[in-house]
Amino acid sequence: MTTASATEFCLPGLVRTAVQSRATVVEHVQMARNTWRMRLKCPEIARQILPGQFFMVRLAGRSDPLLGRPFALYDVHGNDPPDSLDFGYVVVGKMTSLLESVRPGDAVELWGPLGNGFPLPPAGHLAIVAGGIGQTPFLAVVREALKRRTYGLPARHVKESPERITLCYGVRSKQYLAGVEEFEREGIDVRIATDDGSAGHHGFVTDLLRQLLEGHTPPSAVYCCGPEPMMHAVSRLTVSAKVPCWLSLETPMACGFGACFSCVTKVRQDDGTWDYRRVCVEGPVFPANQIVFE
Repeated sequence: MTTASATEFCLPGLVRTAVQSRATVVEHVQMARNTWRMRLKCPEIARQILPGQFFMVRLAGRSDPLLGRPFALYDVHGNDPPDSLDFGYVVVGKMTSLLESVRPGDAVELWGPLGNGFPLPPAGHLAIVAGGIGQTPFLAVVREALKRRTYGLPARHVKESPERITLCYGVRSKQYLAGVEEFEREGIDVRIATDDGSAGHHGFVTDLLRQLLEGHTPPSAVYCCGPEPMMHAVSRLTVSAKVPCWLSLETPMACGFGACFSCVTKVRQDDGTWDYRRVCVEGPVFPANQIVFE
């Protein structure tokens, strides 16, 4: 692999400053059942990545699996500028099963930052809806919104922090709740939903969003990430309520830079028709009212 400082991509739609790098694993801890957080020392990416952007990760020195896998930024760490970044994952397949055995001091290969990330949040009430591992992008979103950390190169700045932030977080069972304490330490309102009723609301996380939308101080914007059926439901609710919503799609990807067209999704055009857009370069964050769900 070439060093990050020597590699710059210029493919159409790709982040111009995306780099390839070999990063050292600094920390690897279990967050919940089958759920892990890994910290990588990679100043070239950490100093410029934005909340909602992602990077592709491969295991150094291995050809199986051959292709990298996309992981969203959880947060960055280090002095200004930061020198390391975190991502979270659930063990579900070959790549994540192999990641589980990685130890501090090991090396991984990655390239990024990729994608567009979330817009700066508006003032008012920001509601965040996450399902499963979909809470991953939102710790950085919260810290940026509250002006506790800046992201990007040059750093972007929130003009006015939201008056209120609510995280609606849904999982199968309380054993899968990951990172709740970190969100609570930021002072935001965390509301939990579980499929089995073992914690919080017994039911869908969209029930919690519906309560917010019908409440006295409904959200002025909604950010969402999680399983597609959940995001489809969130899209219907927010479009009906006329509340702006942005979805971070979890579409499987192969290359991460738009060459293979394996991650396309249907996006509604201004004239009412739809066309395909590559999630890795035109996304992964899209306005909810533009996504055409099957």
